[in-house]
Amino acid sequence: MRIGKLVLGCLGMAVVLLAALVRLATPAAAATLVEVTNFGANPSNLRMHLYVPDSVASRPAVLVAVHYCTGSGPAFHSGTEFARLADQHGFVVIYPSATRSGNCFDVYTREALRRDGGSDPVGIRSMVGYVQQRYGADPDRIFVTGASSGAMMTNVLLGNYPDVFRAGAAFMGVPFGCFATTPPSTWNSECANGQVVRTPQQWGDLVRAAYPGYTGPRPRMQVWHGTQDTTLRYPNFGEQLKQWTNVHGVSQTPVSTDTPQANWTRTRYGATGTTPPVEGISLQGVGHNLPSGGMAAMALAFFGLTG
Repeated sequence: MRIGKLVLGCLGMAVVLLAALVRLATPAAAATLVEVTNFGANPSNLRMHLYVPDSVASRPAVLVAVHYCTGSGPAFHSGTEFARLADQHGFVVIYPSATRSGNCFDVYTREALRRDGGSDPVGIRSMVGYVQQRYGADPDRIFVTGASSGAMMTNVLLGNYPDVFRAGAAFMGVPFGCFATTPPSTWNSECANGQVVRTPQQWGDLVRAAYPGYTGPRPRMQVWHGTQDTTLRYPNFGEQLKQWTNVHGVSQTPVSTDTPQANWTRTRYGATGTTPPVEGISLQGVGHNLPSGGMAAMALAFFGLTG
């Protein structure tokens, strides 16, 4: 009987040890996308999803990643590489979601096109503030990127909050103020078709009017556009470059031109190197696409997050 109990006891101990070894061998649960509520002022009832990598850095950088019309924060999370890159580099990603009909962001009302005027930009600014307070984020490394409607919002956020964002990357968007309509309308066909053409000074004045009296540094801007974009047509690429070179007070003549990939033409304005004031990447034969095929990594290099 004693031998039987001893055997059973040893077997039980073996099971306990095996279970402990399995727990040690099993990796920690991977980071997941989490919805955050009550993050601050949110006049247009945006939703906020947050991705914090398991290996988040001390005083992490923050990337706001803004979706396209008909999309959502979770869809942009799953359809782009920004979360995977956050795992590699330890930054936090905020994914806002528009909630109005069509899920487009407000880049067209008077409220949206001025600092603290209301609507979506205020809600996104609150999301950034929440992350800064909750995770001790580095205020000198706050960035924004987006595609289509999100690219338009990237332009708007850089104009409204130049003291918050250090740089932006706009994929297939339009200049700040180009979609403005009176009365407000979610779509501006003239701008979408590339028919709104202004001087660099006029475009720059629209940005400066969003935050009157501001004299501090301006966020750097990276602009991406496909030559075959039929949703937001290719002339908007050149208009954005006119706008942001004027905002930065640099020449419209590029200081360097290269081809980082086949059919990609990259121009840099105001400085060489990976972090110039303004950078444009023209994608020959590409339509209205999400950032893919190394585009997200190039945006992070422009931000200075991969060095």
